[in-house]
Amino acid sequence: MINTDNFQDEIGENHIATNAETPLREDAFNLTDDEKIESIKKDVENILTTLGMDLTDDSLKGTPNRVAKMFVKEIFGGLNPNKKPSSSTFDNKYKYNEMLVEKNIVVYSTCEHHLLPIVGRAHVAYISNGTVVGLSKMNRIVDYFAKRPQVQERLTIQIVQELQRVLGTEDVACVIDAKHLCVNSRGIKDIESSTVTAEFGGKFKEDKTRREFLDYIKLDTQF
Repeated sequence: MINTDNFQDEIGENHIATNAETPLREDAFNLTDDEKIESIKKDVENILTTLGMDLTDDSLKGTPNRVAKMFVKEIFGGLNPNKKPSSSTFDNKYKYNEMLVEKNIVVYSTCEHHLLPIVGRAHVAYISNGTVVGLSKMNRIVDYFAKRPQVQERLTIQIVQELQRVLGTEDVACVIDAKHLCVNSRGIKDIESSTVTAEFGGKFKEDKTRREFLDYIKLDTQF
């Protein structure tokens, strides 16, 4: 018989994703943001009190509310589908048919295994099949999917799938190079290592196109 606790710890310590979709319950949006904040606030109060912190101290009085608001409104705001960026597309009237690359998009996310930060850069590319998207929308899509409890593999896949949907083409690629504080600040405590993930669609599965993309972003990693 599998020891469930040990199995779950093994998944978390090895940063393994179990699903390409963000695991959400059906009732995820039954509560309003304000109701979620109030509930989380009580949970944070309980955590800090259990740890022995004095919540009557002026420095700590507002911490439960600040943390709750941060969870709902900021670092996990990407769980709310109402915050999904609208991605207006335009006809490619100037007939630019080469690769378009948006590199060094800042990624701030949160590891779903330990709720510690993931910080890095995303590099995104597509080849137009007649439709283009505003450059800032690519950044916003990255930011939206990053603002939820994540694993880096899933985040990479979700960015590609969303751009494929928006652009109506399979020819989309994403590479993310990021540091995980659950590796850097705890566990093995390796402050130098980073994690690189990639998802290639359509023409980017071809060696020539993939290599051109990697040359643009100056990444030596072989895929």
